[in-house]
Amino acid sequence: MDALLHFDHELFLKIHRGLSNGFFDWLMPLMRNRYFWTPLYLFIVVFCIKEYKKKGFYIIGMILLTFAIGDMFSSRLIKPFVARIRPCNDPALVHDIIHRVPCGSGYSFPSAHATNHFAIAVFLIVLFYERWKPVLPLGLAWAFIISFAQIYVGVHYPIDTLAGAILGTTVGLLTAFTYKKFIQHRI
Repeated sequence: MDALLHFDHELFLKIHRGLSNGFFDWLMPLMRNRYFWTPLYLFIVVFCIKEYKKKGFYIIGMILLTFAIGDMFSSRLIKPFVARIRPCNDPALVHDIIHRVPCGSGYSFPSAHATNHFAIAVFLIVLFYERWKPVLPLGLAWAFIISFAQIYVGVHYPIDTLAGAILGTTVGLLTAFTYKKFIQHRI
């Protein structure tokens, strides 16, 4: 376990400090900002309603449920139990952290950003892949860049985002299959 945590710290520093540059310093805080993605969220809502009518409202409801489940598990259940300090609050890293965004006082493991965005991305991939194949690479790239940004700005370790991605993928798969099995054909 110590070797894994050491690797996690080293990888964090390679990303957080080693990849440091002006362009990423500008871009990565945007990538993790929920307001930056508002046009995408609005597009998804409008697309679902326009293309799927009544079903679209159910899809939007399932996206919200997917988000809520992912957030509940990551933020309310796992984080308080594990209680891992964020790298930007870790006294051992005080001289290594570049403060690009406010750190926050919450715990680090797992990343709720990674959990929530992978959950939504996977949900949308499962629902729309048959009709629109580019949703797979675009959805995964979207969730990955948000997760990567969490490391770059210094608020999460790589293992935090990996665990969030795994948890989010699981939640997204479960809610998508629930929708397809129990809701989609009854509307």
